[in-house]
Order: sequence, then structure tokens, then C-alpha cells
Amino acid sequence: MPCTGWESVPRGARATLRPVPSSVYVVTCLRNTPIARDTYECAFTKPEGFAFRPGQFVLFSVPLVSDPADVQPRAYSIASAPQARELLFVVRTFPGGRMSRFVTEVLRPGTEMSLQGPFGVFTLDRARGRDLLLVCTGTGVAPFHAQLSSMSPPERDRRIDLVHCVRHAEEFFWQDRFAQLEREYPSLRIRRTLSEPSAGWNGCCGRVQSVIPWVIPDVASRAVFLCGNPQMTKEVKQLCLNAWGVPKGDVHVEGYI
Repeated sequence: MPCTGWESVPRGARATLRPVPSSVYVVTCLRNTPIARDTYECAFTKPEGFAFRPGQFVLFSVPLVSDPADVQPRAYSIASAPQARELLFVVRTFPGGRMSRFVTEVLRPGTEMSLQGPFGVFTLDRARGRDLLLVCTGTGVAPFHAQLSSMSPPERDRRIDLVHCVRHAEEFFWQDRFAQLEREYPSLRIRRTLSEPSAGWNGCCGRVQSVIPWVIPDVASRAVFLCGNPQMTKEVKQLCLNAWGVPKGDVHVEGYI
């Protein structure tokens, strides 16, 4: 996934699994809190000298619960802003997953982990000052939280739409945080949609592929950033290029594997 909350490696980060020049840090867990269905907010100490750009990710060294000597990397987007005092991540769990088991069975305040990074180029400076359309599924909202939380006042003046899709309402998280960002940024609009809505849901319904043309009539004028499952990012990228008129240089993808 690139990394945000599923257990895998960002598509754009495959090369980072080979030896590359990068620092390795030891961080300590500050909290590990359930925030939605099968979703945890994990906060760690921020190492001295650790600097990153909003939208980048790290590789955690994750031990197998049943064999701590068996360690493999897992990639997660940094969800906190660079100026924050802690490093924040969102982890989506599923049965039997390496990071899933570590988070639910081992990770507690005081637990130490190693991480390497930062990596990635999924950063808003590539938007060249254009209005923004941020599209995500599930925990793919994590890098956008970092980006929106770190914008300077001039950057907040452009139009910004965030479209976030999950299957069920119980999978949404951080509504209060994003509501506060909307109050701070007059030009920011956050639109949540359910692909499998319940009877009581009053918001948007359907996958982002069908919602975007309805709520964003000027897609062609936006710099588009996509983060989430590979089927969504692939389909929306093709729609941007072939149906919605977005220039290729204005479509940026962080896809899960």
C-alpha cells in the first residue's frame, strides 16, 4: 500500500527494500489506540534530527510475533505534520497479518521499534500551486492528514477537495480532526462516501469513481493525488487521463500493493 495503513509496501517504494542510503532510527510507542473498525492510531517518539516532507513514508522493521528473530519491513505513511512532536501512523489490521498481530498483541506504550526513512515523493509541492483534488480509500487518508495539517496560510487559499471512501461508516476515523481543518481552511471541502452504505447513511454513496464527477465539476483544472487500494488508483488515474481531461503531470499516485 503505499503506505498508509495496510500491511504492504508502497508501490513507489519497492526499490527501497534494496540497500539504499537512509538512516535507521529506534522509536518508542507512546500510544496504540483503536479509532475505527480494525483500525489503530499508533504514535511514536520523534527521533532527534528526523525530518520529512508531508506525504512521505517509513519502513518499520516488524518482528513476527511467534518468532521475534524473523523481521520484515512494512511501509506506512507518516500521518503527522513535520512540526508535530510525535510521529503518527494509522494501521488497518486483518487476521494473521504480520503488522496486524504485532499491533494488536505486542505494541504498547514503551515498546521500541526500528524504522528507516523517510522515503517517497508523494508531496504537494508537485502540484505547482494548482487547486487540489485529494482522493483516498480507507487509511489512505493518512498522508493527506499530514499534508493538510502542515499547510502554510498562502497554501490554504487554493481550492482543496478531499474525497474519502470506505465500505461502512464504522471505518471512518478522525472526523473531528478533519472538521477542525475545514473550519481553519475556508477553501477546504471534505466529502465522505460509502461504497456499501447502510440505510441510515445520509452522505454520498458509491465509489470515488462515480462520486468525483458529481461533486467536482472542474476536475480537469486540479492537481489530483490518489492514495488507496490499487484498483481505485488505477481506475481513477485512467479516468483522469482519458475522460476527465487532467494532464498527465498533474496526476500523482500512491498505490497499495
